[in-house]
Amino acid sequence: MRLLVTRPMTDRATAAIRDRFEATFRDNTPLSEAEAARALRDHDAIIPTLGDAFTAAAFADAPRCRILANFGAGYNHIDIQAAAAAGVVVTNTPDVVTDATADIALTLILMTMRRASEGERMLRAGQWTGWNPTQLLGGHVTGRTVGIIGMGRIGRAIARRCHGGFGMKVVFFNRSPVSDLDFPARQIPDLNAMLHQADVAVVAVPGGANTRHLIGTDQMAALGPEGYLVNIARGDVVEEAALIEALTSRRIAGAGLDVYEREPHVPRALLDAPNATLLPHLGTATDDVRTAMGLRALDNLIAFAEGRDPPDRVT
Repeated sequence: MRLLVTRPMTDRATAAIRDRFEATFRDNTPLSEAEAARALRDHDAIIPTLGDAFTAAAFADAPRCRILANFGAGYNHIDIQAAAAAGVVVTNTPDVVTDATADIALTLILMTMRRASEGERMLRAGQWTGWNPTQLLGGHVTGRTVGIIGMGRIGRAIARRCHGGFGMKVVFFNRSPVSDLDFPARQIPDLNAMLHQADVAVVAVPGGANTRHLIGTDQMAALGPEGYLVNIARGDVVEEAALIEALTSRRIAGAGLDVYEREPHVPRALLDAPNATLLPHLGTATDDVRTAMGLRALDNLIAFAEGRDPPDRVT
């Protein structure tokens, strides 16, 4: 099998992939639609990731490629229906990303509610004049209510940390009923009603057409001027223009973001918002986790090459 890996991998993952397949590794530039189409024609298998444009048009010509072993849990950069119609199997790497992504959510909750990024900017700019009783007063985390939007693997891991680590009450919105939780939580079937109950809301739903702009102006209003929004899912789940307006007009207290609607572009208004904590998509950015993701993608490829059903098959 001739394999294309669309981005560099960790040393351990690279060695394991090269030990098993004839592999070409690209640089850190995402594939354009034309490049994705060419890759599908020229390779038997591809390990793609976020930003690679595997659109319907990319699958228009009969592809040589038979499997896309996606590097990452999210795969909204791949047109799943077009892949299936072209006979291309798609897999992902779901379980290995859960804990690291949940950890980043907690990082953003703490940084945003406690105004840590504002404080660091003040200190680095030489503007700190010393401690005083009313400086950078933020939101108290312990004992507050967290609202989880999407109670899947990652949503559960976030809620478990919030409840067990900070004694937070958990409410959540999920499209289907959830009853098998190992921590106390209350499902609220209406998203806006759930947001109204939350001190901080965390977006943890998959990306794609069904969740695009799930969080917009009405949801910001439901969260309210004392509420905080954290997004570790996909950028376009939150309507960025509505978020900027809510931040600048103080319709919400603050936001912590690891993802953006048009990555890597981040609007100047968002960069300038003092009540926004912004990270450069660090969700799974540890060597251990990125290695595990590469090895999980490799496991799917090996299963496919050996005629077995890949364990993380999406289509």
